[in-house]
Amino acid sequence: MTDGLAVVDKPPGMTSHDVVGRCRRIFAQKRVGHAGTLDPDATGVLLVGLGRVTRLMQYMSGLGKAYTTDIVLGAATTTLDDAGEVTGTWDMSSVTLDQARAVATGLTGAIQQVPPMVSAVKVGGRRLHQLAREGIEVERAPRTVTVERFVVDWSAPGVLRAEIECSSGTYIRVLADDLGRLLGGGAHVRNLRRTRVGPWRDHEAVPLDATGPDAVLAPAAALPWLEAVTVSGEVEALVRVGRRLSGADLGAHGPGPWRVITEAGQLLAVYEQDRRVVLVP
Repeated sequence: MTDGLAVVDKPPGMTSHDVVGRCRRIFAQKRVGHAGTLDPDATGVLLVGLGRVTRLMQYMSGLGKAYTTDIVLGAATTTLDDAGEVTGTWDMSSVTLDQARAVATGLTGAIQQVPPMVSAVKVGGRRLHQLAREGIEVERAPRTVTVERFVVDWSAPGVLRAEIECSSGTYIRVLADDLGRLLGGGAHVRNLRRTRVGPWRDHEAVPLDATGPDAVLAPAAALPWLEAVTVSGEVEALVRVGRRLSGADLGAHGPGPWRVITEAGQLLAVYEQDRRVVLVP
């Protein structure tokens, strides 16, 4: 079984689950998972855990992300992107770049977003996109997300090219819809691309068709933002059998979580302050 992390450049026309299925076939193993769902039409960075690294995906799901997209002014759609049916049109030819930039700036910081009906959020045990396909719309509670950067420029008449950096859970389609509404009309996105997840950028991602053993990062490299603690001897033996150890026992200095690594560079476990242990033998 292959243990590691694949940084995949997801192609358009596939769900994140489809990418996981393809990786199961590529690596001939069932134990594969992903962190951070991408829309089927979107492209870009998708983190895929293989083997025991699937246990570590919980530490990746909350990583910050960056996107580029085109925001088409003057038309709203059922899916908030160009795959949906048009629900309204407006003449927004008088909108200026300064106006668009002012609205984008107002949509930065901590903001409230309502998940779209085409999202994977569960309500009453069912995903919203499943309900949407049945023509059912339900009330959704707003969520607080953080947009750190939202800059726009014209890429064509009536089309804004946007660059966005945001917290996990931010819906770019909703940002575009809000921007169009605040400009006095409507908008939707096209050409959505995720350019970064945590420390990994799209120039480091490997196309799905080229993904293979040579493109897999070792488990020890899967969580580079966590403090690494190297252990040996008796402490290593205790970690290997799953003993609950404190940061002091491990020789750690920061607040944790910590990557616990052997002198040979093998990831043994991730330890947390509450002493919960995620073992990667």
